[in-house]
Order: sequence, then C-alpha cells, then structure tokens
Amino acid sequence: MAEKRKKSRLLELFKTLNENFGKMYWWPADSLDEMVIGAILTQNTSWKNVEKAISVLKKDNMDNFETILSLDKNLLESLIRPAGFYRQKAERLKTAARFFLKNRFVDRDMLLSLNGIGKETADSILLYGFNKPVFVVDAYTKRILTRHKIITNSDYDSVQQLFHDNLSKSVKLFNQYHALIVKTAKLYCKKKPICDKCPLLSDLIDNKISPLAIMRPLHNKKL
Repeated sequence: MAEKRKKSRLLELFKTLNENFGKMYWWPADSLDEMVIGAILTQNTSWKNVEKAISVLKKDNMDNFETILSLDKNLLESLIRPAGFYRQKAERLKTAARFFLKNRFVDRDMLLSLNGIGKETADSILLYGFNKPVFVVDAYTKRILTRHKIITNSDYDSVQQLFHDNLSKSVKLFNQYHALIVKTAKLYCKKKPICDKCPLLSDLIDNKISPLAIMRPLHNKKL
C-alpha cells in the first residue's frame, strides 16, 4: 500500500472511531505512581482484573511507590493476586518502585533495562505517565491493522513507525487513538470479530475487504 494511502486510512480510522466513541479519558489513574502500577499489573491480563487489584491497593493508600517498596513481598503478592502472575508482578512492582523513587525523569532505554518492562509497557509509561509522543502498540493494534490490510508486518517497531511517520507526533492524538483502538477491539474486533456491527465496517467495504472472510473461524491463527 502506498505511503500516502496508509496515512489517509490511519486518519480515516481515527476520525470514524473518534466520532463514534468520543473522548476516552485514558489512562485511568490519579497519579504517575498509580499509572505505572497499572501498566505493570495489566501485563497478560484484562483491565477488569487490574482494577480489582488497584482497588485493593487504593483502599489503604498503598498505590504509591514508597508503600509498594516497603510492603512485605508476600503481603504485596496477596494484594495484587486478582491481576494474576502475582509473584512475578510483585517483584516487578518493587523493581519499578525502587527505580522511580530515584529517577523521576526517564527515557525508553532506562525503562527497557528494568526486569519485566518490555516495549509496550515502557511506551505506555512514556505516553500516559510522562506525556511523551510515543505511540503504544499492542495486540489490539496489530489485529485491527492486519484485518484491515494496512499492515502485513506486525513487528512492534514497524507498526509503531507507521504511526510515527504518518501522524502528527501529538501526545493528545496518540493517547486518544490508542484508547480508541482498545475500545474497538474489545467491543467488535475480538478474536471472533463482529464486523457487521463495528464502526469500521465502512473501511472494509470501501477497501474491498470481505467482512465475511474476517468473521470466518481463524483456525488458530493469532491476529
């Protein structure tokens, strides 16, 4: 697909979703500490489970780096158990807490050097926690763009570069766009998609992509 066409389609998708869903107000956190905690807890689990864990922490004002670092590891594990992988995540939370208490100004390389912090988590922290214009790529992003035949290569860096090259590097735009993608994937572009009710159906039709082909069983193919 020509680069000019990719840009116009990315903008068209954003416009359609933005008109359909409106302002997303994402990331749902009251502080940098809570945002980072949520970014780590959401690894390999649903946001509903993260909300349960954060609710437990917030109840006794434990959703901050100082408290996370001071908590007994076994106690922390029990508190965040609803988010799954609680032993692993407890260790990652303590590592992150120790790091952020020493470093309030960070870059991507610093974040990626931390145990358990990959590209998606690092970029989420930069975008939502530090207001840096970095587009967050997740499985939902890859799924939607693949099904709409905007990408063929789902490599993280390649997909991210697509957004960086074709959209204004705006924190506000990247924030809203990523949140809209997540919303769309959860409601419509699921593993078993509901294309006929999705606001992006018109994009499939306009680009001669068969919704029926997408809605057929995927035979274990992960998108």
